[in-house]
Amino acid sequence: MMAIAMGNLATLWYQQVFALDAKYNSQRAAGHANFGTLYIRRRSQLLREKYSKNPEVRARYLKLRSELLRRRYGGATDQSIFGSRTTIDEGSDLGIRSRTIARRSIAENFAFAGVHHIFDQHTAAVPMIKFANNDRSRLCCASLDGTISICEATTTPPKVMVLMKGHRMGVTAIDWSISNDLIVSSSLDATVRLWGVHSDADPVCLRVVNDQLRSEVLCCAFVPANNNLIIAGNSQGLLQVLNVSTGIYPRGGTSKIGGKILALTCEESGGSLVWAGNDKGIIVSFHLDSGSGRLSKLRRIDGIGGAVTSISWRSWLSKETPWPALLVSSACNTVYLYRVANSQGFLTIWRKYPVKHRQYLVRSTFCPQMGACLIATGSEEGAIHLLDSTREGKGARVNRLQGHAAPTIALSFNYDESLLASADQQGLVILWRNRQRNL
Repeated sequence: MMAIAMGNLATLWYQQVFALDAKYNSQRAAGHANFGTLYIRRRSQLLREKYSKNPEVRARYLKLRSELLRRRYGGATDQSIFGSRTTIDEGSDLGIRSRTIARRSIAENFAFAGVHHIFDQHTAAVPMIKFANNDRSRLCCASLDGTISICEATTTPPKVMVLMKGHRMGVTAIDWSISNDLIVSSSLDATVRLWGVHSDADPVCLRVVNDQLRSEVLCCAFVPANNNLIIAGNSQGLLQVLNVSTGIYPRGGTSKIGGKILALTCEESGGSLVWAGNDKGIIVSFHLDSGSGRLSKLRRIDGIGGAVTSISWRSWLSKETPWPALLVSSACNTVYLYRVANSQGFLTIWRKYPVKHRQYLVRSTFCPQMGACLIATGSEEGAIHLLDSTREGKGARVNRLQGHAAPTIALSFNYDESLLASADQQGLVILWRNRQRNL
């Protein structure tokens, strides 16, 4: 028991020092993303290999390093402290600033102020991450290094459970089935793979299906009303429905919208609408028959201004805004919030927010808690912006998290919002802890 306790204390110290280093990384590596990533990974290695068994020495080290970094870089700019059970002393002016940011009740829902853990198992960009449905801990990460990882986020310490290999090229997207026993993945190798991920057995690839045009598959998702079906978009602008139980593309289950389909989303709660967006700045809505897999094109929405890199659906935002909405990231430095105007899936702009986004496939997401009008978006400056959708302009920003030294391109909340995961263009995944929630 004593050995276990000592091990837990060493892990806590490691997390505290690592969180301190991560907090200043954006200033240390300004304009040099590769250096920032290499520095963080090297620090992680050294902290694991070289630490004192004397708790007094560890405490003094943490205090001295905190003071030296504060003198070298000053206060961390425009960010709340990286607090939580793995953070440094919050008695500083940064702690006061973080409490000020969260002074409004709505901001308390987004009080993500602590680096809970950092994963570095991937060696290339992580374009998509997603927590399992109604699960606080299991996080799936898709990487352009060709692998998929499943992590446990609430263990002490968090850990990588498995690394799934099979795709011959980068993995572009993943999705969990409703029961969390299956994962679908798409890849630049022109295939879709179905994985069995039962908790009592090692993951196994159940099926590999080639794209109909032998093109790169850039996005995929399970059809909510029928998890035997998945929908995917490829680099030739073809949206296609696939029956993963049989490996067959059903008749009438394809439609072409042109360009490269970079993002898609499905209406949930038994709905039949699907939206797909491409690199030309076009979103098209479809009706999907969840029984037969037949797709019918409905409406085309133009004039978005840049490539559509992320689409998310929400049944309603709040009592004041009780209509379905789409959250859209576009490579024109903008995140759009659209109202779904009719049963054809037509969209009308309700809000738009500026965010640095021109080159990479930056994603955004709704928070999972119903009744809270909160959204999160990555950015090419490496920051994560947390926004209140009831407000406009600069007044909408509730919080801003900085820890990535490369563009932040993927985000996911766990279902109770106790954790937010973010991933960047260099393959780093950070878990942020919500100080208002218990792990």
